[in-house]
Amino acid sequence: MSDWHGKYVIGLTGNIATGKSVVRKMLEHLGAYSIDADALAHRAMAKGAPAYQPIVELFGAWVLDKNQEIDRKKLGKLVFDAPDAMQKLEEIVHPFVAQATDLLIKRSKHKVIVVEAIKLLEGNMASICDSIWVADTPESMQIKRLMQKRGLGQTEARQRIDAQNPQKDKVDAADVVIDNSGSFEDLWKQVSAGWKTINQSKAPVASEVVREAKAGDFAVNRGHPRNSEEIAALMTRLAKTEMNSSDVMAAFGEKAFFILELDKKLVGLAGWQVENLVTRVTDLHINADLSAEGGLKALIEEIEKASKSLQSEAALLFLNTELATRESIWKNLGYEKRTPLSLGVQAWQDAAEEKLSPEKTLFFKQLRMDRVLRPI
Repeated sequence: MSDWHGKYVIGLTGNIATGKSVVRKMLEHLGAYSIDADALAHRAMAKGAPAYQPIVELFGAWVLDKNQEIDRKKLGKLVFDAPDAMQKLEEIVHPFVAQATDLLIKRSKHKVIVVEAIKLLEGNMASICDSIWVADTPESMQIKRLMQKRGLGQTEARQRIDAQNPQKDKVDAADVVIDNSGSFEDLWKQVSAGWKTINQSKAPVASEVVREAKAGDFAVNRGHPRNSEEIAALMTRLAKTEMNSSDVMAAFGEKAFFILELDKKLVGLAGWQVENLVTRVTDLHINADLSAEGGLKALIEEIEKASKSLQSEAALLFLNTELATRESIWKNLGYEKRTPLSLGVQAWQDAAEEKLSPEKTLFFKQLRMDRVLRPI
């Protein structure tokens, strides 16, 4: 039984590059509120955050980049080479992560919470979770993912894996093991099956229709993996990007989709995600023959509604050239054109820089004035 009354808490773990984050996002699609402990750790060590100064004092100013932020790659290389240094870093950061996790769970209105933490079993968190889930994959696949997605060499990738406690120990401690070595379709089936083992009074599936429509009005539906072919067809038609259902299933490991309908015809969609309390809308498309304002308003309002339930602090829109020129629409919805550096908050700036590309324009809106993690 978890320490949080009325909440069912899943502790999700697994060693590096086993695909924990994909499993966490899929649980989000099923109705869970998710927390990424690694992201909270990064936030705790940002300039001005409480772990920043102790880390600089312990490891020295050489870990800082040109903006006086902690260079996580440089710090990571150091601590993965030295177990004692890793332990000292964790002693600084983990108390703040635990405090933030507790705050987010207490404030969440969701009944099911999933906490992704690579060191879940090594600390105290596992003992206060209702269920332990472990993402598992062969070591050869872990190495391949680290080389492809993080740009590590084979030696460095293996070093990262060897620096962690054995994956077998995590699997042996699991209530649910998710084999993430196959297709996204297979992964989705496993996550859905695991979800069904939860007391269903604790885990209601999110409603798929989020905005009802009258004749001539827009309706917004929550995209589901079983809608992958429809979403792929919409993306191909509206975004001029060739996609198939497998591509969309892969995308579900990163983002959620809202589908826009008008008189029961599919006319638009939005792809979005909330990570580290920041909403990012990376795909936004609507039929060219429509008056865009009503459809865009319907999509954005539903994204904001869902984002607020996920305690998001700010929304970032990454708009193509055609949509970016419609500044009056975005102004009426409370958004303004910005640069990442102008956002002020490091977590917001990092989120913007990660997704902003030369062909997109950034628009910003603060969703809440009371910063959720300001207490830490």
